[in-house]
Amino acid sequence: MSELILALDIPRGEDAMALLDRLPPLRWVKVGSILMTREGPEFVRRLIERGLKVFLDLKWHDIPNTVAGAVSSARDLGVSMATVHVLGGKAMLEAAAASAGELELVGVTVLTSHDAASYEQALGRTSVNLVVEVERMGQLAIAAGLQGLVCSPGEVSVLRERLGPRPYLVVPGIRRGSDARGDQVRVSSPEDAIRHGATHLVVGRPVLQAANPRAVLEELMKEAGCVRS
Repeated sequence: MSELILALDIPRGEDAMALLDRLPPLRWVKVGSILMTREGPEFVRRLIERGLKVFLDLKWHDIPNTVAGAVSSARDLGVSMATVHVLGGKAMLEAAAASAGELELVGVTVLTSHDAASYEQALGRTSVNLVVEVERMGQLAIAAGLQGLVCSPGEVSVLRERLGPRPYLVVPGIRRGSDARGDQVRVSSPEDAIRHGATHLVVGRPVLQAANPRAVLEELMKEAGCVRS
């Protein structure tokens, strides 16, 4: 059964908690830069005390010693999953993995806001194939000891084929057919992402911006097969 992760991309912790009170039972929530910067570790502790698994999405990309220290801090905090950016390189990834303990580390490859043109501009290269880039970085991450990858819906099937059944594939950009894409250019329905090999689906704005967040989340959970009796 795949997992659905609600991205709490909300400016204030109290608003996030109030939203959670209105939603059906969840197993996972994602805390990113917005809430972590404003609310800090105490907010993460409150989520864990509530019985939620926390996916800390800070995309660490720094020298190996610094990233290893950040991973250790997240592990001690009780976080269940966290992200590092694969562009940090082999030594950084290995240092992160060595510090993770029970914390599941997944590597960010190419952000879902990128298309080929914007990625070429960022790298100063031409003729970039995003799928090839994601596959190359994904293999580096798994070889370094990470448990999985964050990837767009467009790369799920290729990564599952190349990496086999074991790694987690965490997929943001999950949308229903009626949802706006926003700034994510590579998106998918829950059903399609799972069919191609996703293990964790990350959804944010379709729920956060809905007039009836509970109804939208229930619809997404049903489509993803995450409804538990």
